[in-house]
Amino acid sequence: MSLFAREGLENRELIHDNDKCVGCGICADTCPTEALRLGPIVPIARGLLKMDYISCNKNECVLCGLCASSCPFGALTLKIDGEEISQLKDYPNWHNDAKINEEDCLFCGRCVEACPRDTIFFKRDLPDRNDLLVGEISINDEDCIYCRICSELCPASVITVTSNNEFGIPDTIEVDDSKCVYCKVCKAACPENAITAICSTCMHNEEIEKPQITGTVFIEGKCIDCGWCKSVCPADAIEVNKPFIGEILRDPELVCKGETCHACKDVCPCNAVEIIDNESHMDPEHCNLCGSCAKACPQNLLTIKRESMELDNIKSTSWQDILGKLVE
Repeated sequence: MSLFAREGLENRELIHDNDKCVGCGICADTCPTEALRLGPIVPIARGLLKMDYISCNKNECVLCGLCASSCPFGALTLKIDGEEISQLKDYPNWHNDAKINEEDCLFCGRCVEACPRDTIFFKRDLPDRNDLLVGEISINDEDCIYCRICSELCPASVITVTSNNEFGIPDTIEVDDSKCVYCKVCKAACPENAITAICSTCMHNEEIEKPQITGTVFIEGKCIDCGWCKSVCPADAIEVNKPFIGEILRDPELVCKGETCHACKDVCPCNAVEIIDNESHMDPEHCNLCGSCAKACPQNLLTIKRESMELDNIKSTSWQDILGKLVE
C-alpha cells in the first residue's frame, strides 16, 4: 500500500507492505521526524483490528527513506523516480536472507510445513507410478457374488461394488487399475476365487531403478529469516542469515503473566515464543530479534540486545548515528 508520494525535482513515493511487516516498530524508532506511528500490534496480530501495523503522518514525513533503509524485512520501500533506494549505490543495504539449494534438496516439503509466514514456494514432481509398479488384476463376473469383502478389505480403495438394478442388489464390480498395488489381499479374501491378481513388480523388485524425485522450491516474499526451514531440513540444503545477532533479556524483578497475557506469543512472527509453566520462553534459535515481543509486553519485561546487524553502506554520518542505535 502506498502511504503517499510527492512530485518535484525528484518524484518520491513511500510504500508500506503490511504482509511483510512484523510490527517491530524499528521504522518508527528511527524516523527522524516521528512521522511514523506503530499501531496496537497485539489486537492487530490477534485479528481483532483490521489495520496496518504502522501509519504515517504525511505532514511530518520528509520522504528521506531512513525508515525503508532501517526495515530488515522489506516492508517499507522508498522509490525515487520509480527506482527503489535499496538498488541505489548511495543508500544502505541489508544482507540478511534465506536460500534453498535445489541441488541438495530432497523435496520432502518439511520447510513448507514449518514456515510461519507461508513464504516458501514448493512443487514436487513424482514419476508415473505405473512405471514403478506393474501387474494385472481381473475379476470373473460369472463367479463373483458381489459380497463386497474384497472392496472392504482393499487397502488402496481400488474395488467398487455397486447396483444397477431397481432393487438395489449389488450386481456390478469395478477395479481402478491406476490405484492397485497388487497386494493380492482381495484374491486371498474372495470366497469364490473370482479374482486373479499378478504382481510383476514383486517378481523383479530388485531390478526397479530408484525413482527420481525432482521439483522446484524457493523462498519468496514475506521471509523474516526465522530459521525454521533450516532447522527442519534433513539435507542441510538451506542457509539463513539473520538480520541481527544478539539476545533477549528479561527483567528478573518482574513476573511474566504467562497464559493470562501471552501478548508476546501472539505478536511473534517467528513462532519463537512458547508458554511453559505459565511463563513465556523465547527460542533463540528461531528468533530474529525484531523486537515485536518487547513492544507488545505490557509490563516492559523484555529488552532486545542487538550486538551486530547485517546492514552496511551507511554513508551519511547522521544516518550512522540513528541506525547505530539499533545495536546499542
